[in-house]
Amino acid sequence: MRTLIKRALTSESAQESITIKGWVRTRRDSKAFSFLEMNDGSCLANIQCIADAGIPGYDDVAKMTTGAAVGITGKLIESPGKGQKWEIQATALELIGESPEDYPLQKKGHTPEFMRSISHLRPRANLYGAVFRMRSRMSQAVNRFFDERDFTYVHTPIITASDCEGAGEMFRVTTQDPASDKPQKPENDFFKKSTYLTVSGQLEGEAYATALSNIYTFGPTFRAENSNTTRHACEFWMIEPEMAFCDLEGDMDLAEEFVKYLVQDALDNNEGDLEIFNKFVDKGLIERLKHVAKKPFQRVTYTEAVEILQNSGQTFEYPVEWGINLQSEHERYLTEEHFNCPTTVYNYPKSVKPFYMRTNDDGKTVTAMDLLVPGIGEIVGGAQREERMDVLQANMKEHNLSEEDYWWYMDLRKYGTCPHAGFGMGFERMLMFVTGMKNIRDVIPFARTPGSCEF
Repeated sequence: MRTLIKRALTSESAQESITIKGWVRTRRDSKAFSFLEMNDGSCLANIQCIADAGIPGYDDVAKMTTGAAVGITGKLIESPGKGQKWEIQATALELIGESPEDYPLQKKGHTPEFMRSISHLRPRANLYGAVFRMRSRMSQAVNRFFDERDFTYVHTPIITASDCEGAGEMFRVTTQDPASDKPQKPENDFFKKSTYLTVSGQLEGEAYATALSNIYTFGPTFRAENSNTTRHACEFWMIEPEMAFCDLEGDMDLAEEFVKYLVQDALDNNEGDLEIFNKFVDKGLIERLKHVAKKPFQRVTYTEAVEILQNSGQTFEYPVEWGINLQSEHERYLTEEHFNCPTTVYNYPKSVKPFYMRTNDDGKTVTAMDLLVPGIGEIVGGAQREERMDVLQANMKEHNLSEEDYWWYMDLRKYGTCPHAGFGMGFERMLMFVTGMKNIRDVIPFARTPGSCEF
């Protein structure tokens, strides 16, 4: 079994024999020996290897260019150089895979746009390796958070017949041949009805919350929204907890606790990756994350938020008035300039929210909440769900939704209805927040956006 560079660099003592396999970052040759800098993706740091001429495999050293896959066997010894504790004194080299001169990741700066064009190679770069290690650690932290609180992990379907958000921005799933002369009718399709890629697992999650009390879903969702912004993608991952016997207050409590937990986990377990973000992406990132982890979040009603924005003296691209959906510029003003901390806005106008949100006693607002963070805006959106059958029926009628299509969802109100609440967190937006990356395309391994489905 080969030794990972991560393990080698954190070793407590020198080792007589060690084998490292990875990719060459740089090589420097002298008359009687060569220095090779290697990285295997297990951590940000490279390890330096000194190979003396004449050892087995040294005849291939000239082919061990940047990007080449190599294996090095040798002794882990203390390094006399600055900035590193250990290096490898090689006893044998192995050229595993050559890398010709047109390897695109040479030792120079590359733009994010260029790196997106080589998404299959960009995780080999220091910055993107750090991003996707962080994505992995954040995924584990998500599951750990809910497991520690006795939530059940539910895998909701990717193919659905329900439009959770009611916006109609869904990808249709069909097996019908558009070139066929046969009529393209839903009843002729594979499922004998119109089906789509899911935009949310929430509705199905409610079914399980009303049986298992506290559940969460964590998986891919899809939205056919033609938005070419830095915050939108057509395929992204959502985390959606749902809690029975929970109201809006409890929903906001959990969302705020969740964000703090993930931020603290990034600070505690980043293994050096945060430093590269702080140095090359966002120089104030670490301090901002520490600020978020320690400082209480602010809460404000939608009506109060509108008044703050209207009295701010700021000129916004989208004018502010009661009844609009808050835009990113409004959300960022609240978090970055007015409150200087993450802020939860709640009790939104009923007219701008989906049918399933519980109507407040004023008849104008619903128990909806959005958790906003500096630099991003909305990172969590949730609500207490409408558990009253008659009110839900009226809401569906207002949204021109057929009760027949949602018969099973109505059953949840028919049989043992109870207050329940939940929220959705865009996983990629959370990653943007903890890495400082400014474009959602840079925290998704292979981004799917309007007009682009490469790789």
